[in-house]
Amino acid sequence: MEGKLIIVSAPSGSGKTTIVKHLIKEFPQLSFSVSATNRPKRAEETDGKDYYFLDTDEFKSRINNNEFVEWEEVYDGRFYGTLKKEIEKIWEKGNHVIFDVDVVGGNNLKKMYGEKALSIFIKPPSIDILKQRLWQRATESEDSFNARVAKAKHELEYEKNADVVVVNDQLSKALEESSNLVKNFLEI
Repeated sequence: MEGKLIIVSAPSGSGKTTIVKHLIKEFPQLSFSVSATNRPKRAEETDGKDYYFLDTDEFKSRINNNEFVEWEEVYDGRFYGTLKKEIEKIWEKGNHVIFDVDVVGGNNLKKMYGEKALSIFIKPPSIDILKQRLWQRATESEDSFNARVAKAKHELEYEKNADVVVVNDQLSKALEESSNLVKNFLEI
């Protein structure tokens, strides 16, 4: 069965991962598409669950072998992408795919899958609140933090490409709105 796809994209710090985790708990027919990356694994992350952690050479080799549905060099030297086999594996189980991706990846997936995909853009209430959320993570150097904020300002321009925009100013409201969108799209 070829299922449907739920694409959740946003700038870093907008709350997309929290929303995706909520949707997976609420809808058992959704399976998370694990992305591949060449960035270092954080202490709390698990290979094959949070990401497929590949070294740069392996990532580039898979690009050359056309193994990705979409990929991007999100930051200088930092690659992220969706492996074709990941989507096929989920559909073979009879589930629908849910993505937690950057805005360019989300845009590319929507272009590729069209009406089979619902693209949800999670928007922070303001850049200042986004900065605060990123800073509270305490996972970034100052240079990395500044790069993420600059990139987020640019990424906000992608909201116009999404099927729907959810402003995450109150998490409970954003979760409810996202759940209703998914329920309607999957016709549950």
